Amino acid sequence: MPRGRAKITIVGAGTVGTAAAHWIASRQLGDVVLVDIVEGLPQGKALDLQQAGPIAGFDVRVMGTNDYGDTAGSDVVIVTAGVPRKPGMTREELVGTNAGIVRSVMEQVVPRSPDAVFIVVTNPLDAMTYLAHRVSGLPRERLFGLSGALDSTRFRTFLALELGVSLQDVQAMVIGAHTDKDMVPLASSANVRGVPVSRLLPPDRLQAVVARTRRAGAEITELMKASAFTAPGAALCAMTEAVLLDLKRVIPCCVYLDGEYGERDVCVGVPVVLGSRGVERILEVPLSEEEERAFRASVAAVRELLAALPL
Repeated sequence: MPRGRAKITIVGAGTVGTAAAHWIASRQLGDVVLVDIVEGLPQGKALDLQQAGPIAGFDVRVMGTNDYGDTAGSDVVIVTAGVPRKPGMTREELVGTNAGIVRSVMEQVVPRSPDAVFIVVTNPLDAMTYLAHRVSGLPRERLFGLSGALDSTRFRTFLALELGVSLQDVQAMVIGAHTDKDMVPLASSANVRGVPVSRLLPPDRLQAVVARTRRAGAEITELMKASAFTAPGAALCAMTEAVLLDLKRVIPCCVYLDGEYGERDVCVGVPVVLGSRGVERILEVPLSEEEERAFRASVAAVRELLAALPL
C-alpha cells in the first residue's frame, strides 16, 4: 500500500512555528500538524492557513491540536516551543526554563514518532539541540538545529545588497554558535558565481557586511520590537524539503560533533549534507586563520552554556 503524504509536526504555534507551517504547506511538502499547549491557538492558526489553500493553490491538510497523540507517525518534527529571554532574565534562567520545555516535548514526541527527523529551533539553539540529543537518545543524524540555515541566508542577502547582484548568485555560509557574538560568517569562501567576494568588495565593506550579519536578528528585533519569523520559517522549510525530497542539500546546521573540526561532545553549526536520513555527512571546510580562531572561541562559548544545562 502507498504510504501517502509526508507528515510534518511543528511543536509551538508562535510566530516562527506558524511561519514554518505556512512555507511548508505552500510548498506542499506534506500534511502539517501544529501543536501547542494553548487551547484554541494552534486550531485557529491551522484553520486560517488551511483556508488559504484554495487561493494559494496548495492542497495539503493543516491540523491544529493540543494533543501530542495527533503527532504520531510524523516524518519530520520541528521543535519551536520555548520562551524568549525577558528583561531581567539571566542566560542561565533562560537555559533552565527552555530546557524543561524541550525535555518535555522530546518525551512526548519521540515515542510517538521514533523514526522521525527532528529539527530544533528553541533558543539558546546550540544548548537546546545538545539537550534534545542527550535526552532523546536519537542518533545525531536525525536530530539537528536551525543555526546556519538562517544565519547564512542573512549573510547572502546582505552581500547581494552590498554588491548589487541577484540574491540567487551569492553563495556564503555561517558556522559556529547561533548567537550574535559567536557566529562565524565565512567571508573567505563567500563568492558570486565562483568569484570570491573578497575580490569584489574592499576589506572594510566586507567586514561591515560580516558585522551586520552577526546582528541581523537583533536589527529586526530593534526595529519591530519582536523576533524575526518569516526568514526562520523559510529556513525550516528548506531543511524539511531537503529531508523529505532527499535533495542532498549542503546547509549549515547545528549538529553533534564527534571528532569533526577537532571537537567532541558539543553541538554547534557546521555545513552538512541533508537528505532522507537527515544529516548524511558533515563537511569540513577550510577556514582562514581568523575564522579558525573565531570558530574555536564560538565552540568555547557553547561549552560554557552547556555547563548551565540541567542534564
